[in-house]
Amino acid sequence: MNEIPKIDVEKTKKDIIEFVQNKVSEANADGLVVGLSGGIDSTVAAFLACEAVGAENVFGIVMPSTTTPTEDKLHGTAIAQQLGINYKEMAIDSILNEFLSVTQIQDDKLAIGNLKARIRMSIIYFYANSKNYLVCGTGNKSEILIGYFTKYGDGACDMEPIGDLYKTNVYELARCLEVPEEIINKPPRAGLWNNQTDEDEIGMTYELLDKILYRSIEKEESGETIAGELDISVDEVNDIIARVQRNQHKSQVPESPKKTRMVI
Repeated sequence: MNEIPKIDVEKTKKDIIEFVQNKVSEANADGLVVGLSGGIDSTVAAFLACEAVGAENVFGIVMPSTTTPTEDKLHGTAIAQQLGINYKEMAIDSILNEFLSVTQIQDDKLAIGNLKARIRMSIIYFYANSKNYLVCGTGNKSEILIGYFTKYGDGACDMEPIGDLYKTNVYELARCLEVPEEIINKPPRAGLWNNQTDEDEIGMTYELLDKILYRSIEKEESGETIAGELDISVDEVNDIIARVQRNQHKSQVPESPKKTRMVI
């Protein structure tokens, strides 16, 4: 069997909602802030947030830049309106341009893309602080495992409701939640630079990525076994396994050296 197992969508939905409710209660918070990119992950997170704490206690923020596809911006605001949540749309270009002017760095595409993600998260946390809300993350397990997110950018949050779901599973849950088909069917993209798509950047489809991750992590199969099962090269498998290993730091609390001696 070359597919990853399907999830029990109703139980998964129930468990995530209870998880979110518990986190909000433990923090004595009044609600949740969600960054709305117009993509499937942030949309699913927003749907779950509303079911967990009520639409009246969810605040959405749409933060386009000049490289954001117009369709994504429209989808972000449309989802906020469909859910009936309070939301704000604000372009981040003036903040970005001021930063680039001060630093005099204009030609590092990756650094600028990561900066956009960090600007957005700064705005999200500003609103969360002002409202006594928690920040609802939008990362899925596939991207978290391979480090496909910006550290202290979209990777910064107070909880990851879909963080234990492979991207394949997110699509299953999206259909259960009745996320609009136009969001489910469009290619995943971060819009950090022009014509960017997630799968181009990762180097393979999410479907194949999930099959590799599931077999290497959940089933602990060797690279050679996985390559044979999926009819791909061992190098492709080992590249993903290596990404998981070298990006673990992005999901961990920064380490400190252990005390080796205590003076009593």
